[in-house]
Amino acid sequence: MTPMHFGPPSRQLFGVFHAPEREGDLAVLICMPLGQEAVRAHRLFRVVSDRLARAGVAVLRFDYHGSGDSPGEDTDADLEGWRRDVCTAHEELRRRAGGRRIFWIGSRLGAALAVTAAKSGRCDPMRLILWDPIVDGARYMEALRVCHVDALERSFCVPDPGWRRQLARDPDAFTEELFGFGMSPLMRQQLRALTPESLQLTALHETVVLADDESAHQWAERESARQMPLRISSFRHPLVWTSDPHPNNAMVPTEALQRLLAEVHE
Repeated sequence: MTPMHFGPPSRQLFGVFHAPEREGDLAVLICMPLGQEAVRAHRLFRVVSDRLARAGVAVLRFDYHGSGDSPGEDTDADLEGWRRDVCTAHEELRRRAGGRRIFWIGSRLGAALAVTAAKSGRCDPMRLILWDPIVDGARYMEALRVCHVDALERSFCVPDPGWRRQLARDPDAFTEELFGFGMSPLMRQQLRALTPESLQLTALHETVVLADDESAHQWAERESARQMPLRISSFRHPLVWTSDPHPNNAMVPTEALQRLLAEVHE
């Protein structure tokens, strides 16, 4: 496991490369979720990467600009910039992995970024594995606003009832900070503009959608009707993206770990 910075001097990214421990012909790029969801999923994707490396797969995990250990503030983040970051990470993985076939695993907002990056023409994954993709940005922001207020109420012995009234009355309330992470006006605008219609696949790569969300399934079925090389699979798992696990629950759910590994090796 090799931590590093890569990318152009003006926009350096932090990543961790998991070198394959035996011969193989695959490489995997991990496209992480947003904010607290990335925090919740960090341990899982560390284990996924270690398991893949042991099986001979080269893996690169990375943080988008303004997130994780990459330079920049969280309020510097924007979806267009993050889309370019995915392509920058793809090229770094290609440089390190040689002629291996490159798959992407994108989860939540990272899955939406993978779709937009793959159709940009700047990078060319052979397969997209999209886990619980976010296809409706406005709905996603609303869910994060609710989670933010829930977290506030759990943090105070006597919660302020005005928070709930403000949440219901003002659609812009609790959007400058979504569940503990700053959000710029540009990022909020881009998220609200994220719709199923804006996420069109191309026929240049295979796509696997692992989801139990109805809107994600509807989007995938619409893309399949466009004759895209797409497989849709329902996937229930115990990982809650926006909350810590309950006592005695696994930080790395076996179901999720085994399913992601199986999709890479299929």
